[in-house]
Amino acid sequence: MGILWENSFATFLMLTVVIGGSAAYMTGRSLAAHWRPIIQPILYTLLLAAVVRFFHFALFGGTLLSIHYYVVDAAVLIAAALLGYRVTRVRQMVTQYSWLYERAGLFWWREKQEN
Repeated sequence: MGILWENSFATFLMLTVVIGGSAAYMTGRSLAAHWRPIIQPILYTLLLAAVVRFFHFALFGGTLLSIHYYVVDAAVLIAAALLGYRVTRVRQMVTQYSWLYERAGLFWWREKQEN
């Protein structure tokens, strides 16, 4: 057993990072696309982490009610959700307010400079 994973690294990687992370990323994108506040992806991702924890339990014999592994799963999923949220919000701001903002990297925008 590792600090981050319970059964094996491959199980953690596939179930939590790839499948759960993809779902969390799409959750963040969807909520940003509908102009929801940033707390909503965090709250929804906490529910998604409980589902991922259940899948670890049901499919691979992991511990269902483990606070430690729930926190690890939730941290990975929240990071993915916030990544999707921020990337989408930056794209929205520079697309919808193109006269006002320009892209300043993957995660940032800035006011346009007058020449």
